[in-house]
Amino acid sequence: MLKIYNHYISRFAALLVCMELLLLIAMFYLGINIRFMDWNESSSISFLSLLPQAITFVFVMISSMALMGMYQLDSQLDFKAILFRLMPSMVLGFGLMTLIFYLIPEIYLGRGVLIIIMFLSLFGVLLVRSLLFKWPSMGMLQHRILVLGIGGSANELINQTKNMDYRKSKIVGFVPFYDEERCVPDSVVLPKKDSLMALINQYSVAEIIIATQERRGGNFPIQELLECKMHGIKVTDIAAFFEREQGHIRMDSFHPSWLIYGGGFDQSLLRSSIKRIFDLVASGILLIATLPIMLVTIFCILIEDGFPIFYRQERVGKGGRTFMILKFRSMSKNAEKDKDPQWAMADDPRVTWVGRVIRKLRIDELPQIVNVLENDMSFVGPRPERPYFVDILCTKVPYYNIRHSIKPGITGWAQVRYPYGASVEDTIEKLQYDLYYVKNHSLFLDVIILIHTVEVVILGKGGR
Repeated sequence: MLKIYNHYISRFAALLVCMELLLLIAMFYLGINIRFMDWNESSSISFLSLLPQAITFVFVMISSMALMGMYQLDSQLDFKAILFRLMPSMVLGFGLMTLIFYLIPEIYLGRGVLIIIMFLSLFGVLLVRSLLFKWPSMGMLQHRILVLGIGGSANELINQTKNMDYRKSKIVGFVPFYDEERCVPDSVVLPKKDSLMALINQYSVAEIIIATQERRGGNFPIQELLECKMHGIKVTDIAAFFEREQGHIRMDSFHPSWLIYGGGFDQSLLRSSIKRIFDLVASGILLIATLPIMLVTIFCILIEDGFPIFYRQERVGKGGRTFMILKFRSMSKNAEKDKDPQWAMADDPRVTWVGRVIRKLRIDELPQIVNVLENDMSFVGPRPERPYFVDILCTKVPYYNIRHSIKPGITGWAQVRYPYGASVEDTIEKLQYDLYYVKNHSLFLDVIILIHTVEVVILGKGGR
C-alpha cells in the first residue's frame, strides 16, 4: 500500500492507473494515425502538436473511470463487471470531451476521430484488465503475511480479509502465542517449533501482524520481533493493519494508547484554513451545477404534497454544538408529530414518492450547501446525527464523541464506504469509518471522497 497524506492507496490500483495512462496515450495517437494517415504516402502525426489534446483526453478518461469506481477493489472482478462500469465511463468521457471541445475550440478533434480513439481505448482497457486480474491466481505480486496470535482478533482478521484478493495480501499462517484460546481453524495454525525468523524464511514472509490482546510479561517475543525488524520484515499492529487495508479503525482491535500516540488528528490552522477554502469552492460549484435540479425538485414536492418545501431539523455538530440542518422534505407532513424520533428504514412508509427518488439520488441533501456556507457543516465529514440519537449512542458506543471533534459533512468516508445506517449496530460500523476520517482527513482524502460520492449517486448506492 502507498501512503499519501495519511491515506493508503493500493499499489495494485496505482499500477493500474499508470498502465492505463500509458495505454490511453498510445490509443489516442494510434486513433489519430488511423484516421488521418495517408497510407499511400509517407506521413506522420506530430506528437507535440497534439499533446494538449492527448493530455486532456487521458485526464478526462481516467477521471471518468474513477468516477465509475473502476479503481476501487470491488470493481476488479470478472469481464462482465469490468464491462458494466467501463461502458458508462466511455460514454461519460465522450460527453465530457465533446463539452470541452465546445468550450475550448483550440483543442477540437472531430467526433469521428474521437469515436475511433474511444473504441480503441475500450478494447485496450478490457484487454489490460482481463490479463492483469489473472495475476493473483498465479501468485504474482502477493504480499505474504504471518500473524502472531490465534485468539478473537486473529479470527476477526480472517473474516475481514476474505475479500482482499486484489490487495495482493496472503496470510500464510497464524503463530500461537502465550495461553490464548484458539479461535481460528486448526488448518491455519503453524507449529511454533522454530523462531519467528525461521518461519519467515520458510514461508517468504514480508510482514508480521500482531493480533494478540496480551502484550505484557516475559512471554511476548520482543527479541524475536526485533530480530525480524532488523532483517527488513515489517511488524504491524492489527489496528494499523485494518486502518491500512480496510480504510477503517476496528473498534474491537485497537487500544486507546494507539490513538493517543499514533499520527493523524490534524487540527492545525493551515489544515482548517485549507478545508474551509475547499468547502466554499466545492459548495459554490455544486450550487451552480445543481440549481436546475433543485428547482425541479421544489416543483415536484409542491405538486405532490404542497408546502413546506424544506425540512429543518436539529443536529449535533462540532464540539457537541447543535445547529439546524436544512434538507428537502422527503417525508409526509408531520411524520414524527407526537412521536419519538425514529431510525430511517428501507421502504419507510413515511417517505413520499418524490422523497424516495430524491433520497435515492441524494438530492434531498443539496440544501445543506447553506449549512456549509454558514460554517455549521463542512463539505466532507461525518454525518451529523440528531441529539436524541447522540445521547443514546454516547452511552452505548465507545469513543462515539470523537466524531464531534470536526465539523460534520454533506458527504463523508462512512457515507461512501458503508450502507445507510439504521440501528446502533450500523452506527458502530459507520463509526469505524468516521474514526478513520477524523484521524486521517486531508485535502487528498476529501477529493477521493468526492469521487466516490459521484459513483454512489450515479449507481444509486445506499440511499433510503
